[in-house]
Amino acid sequence: MQLHFSPSMRSITISSSCSGSNNNGNGFVDLMKIKVAARHISYRTLFHTILILAFMLPFVFILTAVVTLEGVNKCSSFDCLGRRFGPRLLGRVDDSGRMVRDFYKILDEVNSMQVPDDLKLPDSFGQLISEMNNNQYDARTFAIMLRAMMDKFERDIRESKFSELMNKHFAASSIPKGIHCLSLRLTDEYSSNANARKQLPSPELLPLLSDNSYYHFILSTDNILAASVVVTSTVQSSLKPEKIVFHIITDKKTYAGMHSWFALNPASPAIVEVKGIHQFDWLTRENVPVLEAVENHNGIRDYYHGNHVAGANLSAITPRIFASKLQARSPKYISLLNHIRIYLPELFPNLDKVIFLDDDVVIQRDLSPLWEIDLEGQVNGAVETCKGEDEWVMSKRFRNYFNFSHPLIAKYLDPEECAWAYGMNIFDLNAWRKTDIRETYHFWLKENLKSNMTMWKLGTLPPALIAFKGHVHPIDPSWHLLGLGYQIKTSIDNVEKAAVIHYNGQSKPWLQIGFEHLRPYWAKYVNYSNDFVRNCHILEL
Repeated sequence: MQLHFSPSMRSITISSSCSGSNNNGNGFVDLMKIKVAARHISYRTLFHTILILAFMLPFVFILTAVVTLEGVNKCSSFDCLGRRFGPRLLGRVDDSGRMVRDFYKILDEVNSMQVPDDLKLPDSFGQLISEMNNNQYDARTFAIMLRAMMDKFERDIRESKFSELMNKHFAASSIPKGIHCLSLRLTDEYSSNANARKQLPSPELLPLLSDNSYYHFILSTDNILAASVVVTSTVQSSLKPEKIVFHIITDKKTYAGMHSWFALNPASPAIVEVKGIHQFDWLTRENVPVLEAVENHNGIRDYYHGNHVAGANLSAITPRIFASKLQARSPKYISLLNHIRIYLPELFPNLDKVIFLDDDVVIQRDLSPLWEIDLEGQVNGAVETCKGEDEWVMSKRFRNYFNFSHPLIAKYLDPEECAWAYGMNIFDLNAWRKTDIRETYHFWLKENLKSNMTMWKLGTLPPALIAFKGHVHPIDPSWHLLGLGYQIKTSIDNVEKAAVIHYNGQSKPWLQIGFEHLRPYWAKYVNYSNDFVRNCHILEL
């Protein structure tokens, strides 16, 4: 910054020095000229004025640079700078903060008020903006309309979610057309083809059905395709498949088709026996009176086969709770096939130790080491479901299954006791025969019937949790991975490491609602080249 006085002292020029020489070649840029009339102002006054201007001008330059760097729209005049920085320099606060606080206050008031039921709402946010412009809504009216729209959208989403869950429940409870076709065609084959009726196993292998040096697996199911996957995956994963014996239990209507499948598609070198419930002499009405009552009780049949929405207060429950309630009302839970495992010591009196498998599992590793596990005198070797990385699947305690407001449940059970899983269980039948597990199971089933099923709702596991209380030996969780039928976020790494993967839940791999990324682990054991499978159009999904 330089000052230049004219020889007559009547003109003073204030200029800034530049490093270049492009300003008319003289190295100076004139910024301001002041003409001085000696008769009007004194030199002292002029000197002070010049000092003040020299002091302020650098700040002007700095403010201009800041505005430019901040990208202020075309703020090239002192008037603009004044509008921008004036309020700040004078200590005034921007009104936008006050406006936001006022709007928050309006929103809070609207949130606590009752929105009129007859309020006509726009269909979209764009329509809302258009109506605001046309009708000149104030902030309160806008907030009311916005609140009403949000409430409506939440109700619509909630209703859609419940509808989705209902449709999923019906899909999970129904039999796919292809699987139904497979059963019918194989049943017809049983009546027309002698090879489909041949004895299983062949007469010379019958003694092996009670040979305790073999690995005995028991499977109870009416799903032929699922049974074929369980058997095939077990045999292919075994290091000693010739030592495997499968005992398949099915109902009367499925027996012919199930027998045909394994007669025409032997699981060699493993041995397969197929028996219908009607072929067990021990399963009489006298021995299973409670289960007959369960199947024939009108209230129970209405509960499992009736209207699943009637009487339900959907506004008071979450979709997740509703989904669990629907799963608890699956008709399979009143089937004798589902309860048959409680009678294993009586149905297989010559066997010492067995592994019971559900039909929605896949075996990925040799299971022969399970027979070497010391159960330490306990009856049931099972994976506990209260410990694990997946908090949804592995967080099950007694409180998740029982109604602890019921006095009997509150008296005899601990809500924090760890639950365990059905699906892959090692049963020491010798130890079992020394207990009263079956009687305890029957007692609690009767009590639940008397209480109109207010003690628990979900299937066969709750009474088993009580009956096997004190008789369970925990096994390593890597033997049995659960949740592939309802936990879409199941870790693929855990799936590939597990010995047994279990598609428990509604999204079975043979259904279209099954999870796409988890289905291949099941589908690779389906023989899609089989004539019956192809003719029933059971295609790779």
